[in-house]
Amino acid sequence: MATSCFSDRLEKHVPLSDAEKKALTKLEENPRKVKRGAIIQRVNDTVTELFVLREGRVMSFVILPDGSRQILRVYFPGDFIGFASTIYSKAPESLVALSDAIICPFDKHALRRLLEEHSRVAALLFLLSNAERVALTDRLASLGRTSAKARVASFLLDMFDRLRVTDDTIIDSFELKLTQEEIGDAIGLTSVHVNRMIRQMEQENLISRAHGRIRLIDMARLEEIGHYTNRHKDMDLEWLPAMS
Repeated sequence: MATSCFSDRLEKHVPLSDAEKKALTKLEENPRKVKRGAIIQRVNDTVTELFVLREGRVMSFVILPDGSRQILRVYFPGDFIGFASTIYSKAPESLVALSDAIICPFDKHALRRLLEEHSRVAALLFLLSNAERVALTDRLASLGRTSAKARVASFLLDMFDRLRVTDDTIIDSFELKLTQEEIGDAIGLTSVHVNRMIRQMEQENLISRAHGRIRLIDMARLEEIGHYTNRHKDMDLEWLPAMS
């Protein structure tokens, strides 16, 4: 059976049947290569496709009235891109490739068939959509109520925990693959301020940087500073439908 990075992602939470894996694999039948910086979707465009990210990184963003950019989400391999677009005919956000990437586009009709035939997968998508919403709510609260240092600490921890969901080799470090400007656009800071906070955390021996990787040295302290809750673990899965 062909492999699906999307089913691999979902199986990190619960085992899937062969039928469920086959259905998920169908969503990835038409992979498309995109270059770093390529616009995949523009805000207010008619929504024609949803996506599974197979390789690389993609981000969603909006441009604010003052011309600044607000990054909403960074996507990693195995992520479903398009929860927000499932409920609108016009795209509520823009999508751009943060690196060379492979995306797998599919239309809403393919998603409808998947949900009709596999209630357990539908429930998992509902769960992940809500986990994403809660994580965004956490970041919204952080933007309004916490310090610059707390925002950076929380953002790094969230990146680390999301990457660990699908990469068992990650122990205490990860490849950041984001500029300081991009981090700032995600958490409402200038690139200068992000740089200052990262250097301060290095000096305090909370993190270290080498060859594009961030190592989290004192995670407990970082969680305390960032008022951080890991939203990618301890999910209640008891209510999910039985395997089909």
